[in-house]
Amino acid sequence: MRPAEVQRVTVTEAADRYVEMVRAKTVTGALAPGTAEVYARDVHTFADLAGDARVLDDLTGEDVDGVLLKFALKPDGRRAPRASGDGPAPPQSAASQNRFRRSVSAFFRYALVAGWVQLNPMQAATVIARQRGGLRPERRALTREQAEGLLGTARLLAVAAPDERKRADQRTELRDALIVLLLATVGPRVSELTRADVEHFYVNAGVRYWRIFGKGGRTRDVPLPHEVAQVLDTHLADRRAHTAGTKALLLSWRGRRLARGDVQAVIDRVLARVDPERRRTVTPHGLRHTTATHLLAAATDMDAVRRVLGHSDLSTLGRYRDDLPGELEAAMRAHPLLGGPDQPGDR
Repeated sequence: MRPAEVQRVTVTEAADRYVEMVRAKTVTGALAPGTAEVYARDVHTFADLAGDARVLDDLTGEDVDGVLLKFALKPDGRRAPRASGDGPAPPQSAASQNRFRRSVSAFFRYALVAGWVQLNPMQAATVIARQRGGLRPERRALTREQAEGLLGTARLLAVAAPDERKRADQRTELRDALIVLLLATVGPRVSELTRADVEHFYVNAGVRYWRIFGKGGRTRDVPLPHEVAQVLDTHLADRRAHTAGTKALLLSWRGRRLARGDVQAVIDRVLARVDPERRRTVTPHGLRHTTATHLLAAATDMDAVRRVLGHSDLSTLGRYRDDLPGELEAAMRAHPLLGGPDQPGDR
């Protein structure tokens, strides 16, 4: 028998109430606005896929499995088609599937406390990562060769002559190059990138810095590599020449602040120019993994990497550190205890 305190609310009603609660948390600073909007979008998507008129408490683990599978196959409108202009957009990436599952899990945990469900159906969900195409692949970071291919293409875009066939406000190659360079070398969260304003970049002692506004209201000042700073300065000069009245660093060709969902399309557009032998699909978060992985592989101080990425705890770095091919072999070849003039054979 269903307890009297369980409320028979529809999926849509529950989703709307949950979104109100999530957005209210941004007022107190308990949740970043960007994170709240991700939760809101995912929960509304869940309601659409589950059947918005159904009663939330009637959903079973099998129903949740069905929604997860539907979401996995749902075309990702943020990403370009696999072939130039042909065919549908690719399905959801593994990272998007993982994020969606976390959002739905948080929704049902709240629903249980609020009295909207008697049991949490997520506990009965049986679809495993392999059936959904993998919630978390073994590797998110690009290899050195893949990263160099992407960055090399971005560099060429940054110095390429403008396409005279396009209007000045529709030439996005320089902006696209800057986006890829910032994501791959500094590793910001995509929300941090799209929230960036021109005034967040400053020069101190000849070094260009980016003041990044991150999670929980925390800020961090990250020095930009010289080459990235040069592309930034070129972009700022071009931006001043063609836009006015907005403080956002990254603008759409219509002059609006670039949205989070637009960033993947930018990456895919640059990737399409990379040599196929060095090309691998990657998400903005995958480029964040790339930054962490290669900085750590180069023996960069762990605390410095933590500060670049904006983590509050060193232990979080473990989730961003991917193994690199040949890494262990290279480390043993350069073993610090076996090098130098004190080797037995040198005496």
